[in-house]
Amino acid sequence: MYTPELVKFSEALAGRGIGAVRFNFPYAEARRRTPDRQVVLEACYRAVAGQVGQSADRLLLGGRSMGGRIASHLAAAGFAAAALVFLSYPLHPPGQPDRLRDKHLYGITIPMLFLQGTRDAFAQPELLQRTLARLPTATLHRVENADHGLRVPGKSSEEITVELVDTTVAWVNQLR
Repeated sequence: MYTPELVKFSEALAGRGIGAVRFNFPYAEARRRTPDRQVVLEACYRAVAGQVGQSADRLLLGGRSMGGRIASHLAAAGFAAAALVFLSYPLHPPGQPDRLRDKHLYGITIPMLFLQGTRDAFAQPELLQRTLARLPTATLHRVENADHGLRVPGKSSEEITVELVDTTVAWVNQLR
């Protein structure tokens, strides 16, 4: 929740008129390194999104890495949302491209924005491209030379935040 890049991203979105809510999953709140089981992660996300959705004009779900994956599972299960925004979707575990985490994505019909680094160990570019080609509502924005943390050698985090926010705001605005 307090990851500097996520704070910058959410504050920059808010500055452009798009509210963003950050939260910790229970394991992070308890300062444990090992994530909770998926059912616990989904229950937490569902509770936060349900609360936020009561006052939002339109609810977009998303997150960074695992948070985005959990958001996608909620959307696939029918949780009402207008769209999904993923920062570094973890398509597969690092070094295990044969273990794709994509099957549930094919049932999602709402728009999806993938903000993905071209050097992301959790999403080999050719596998991601092949997956997204099967998702008619998916949009991909590649961050050249970015890793899973969306860090780019020689670029400041502020420059990357501007790119991510500009892309997200333009994409969200075209949804209206």
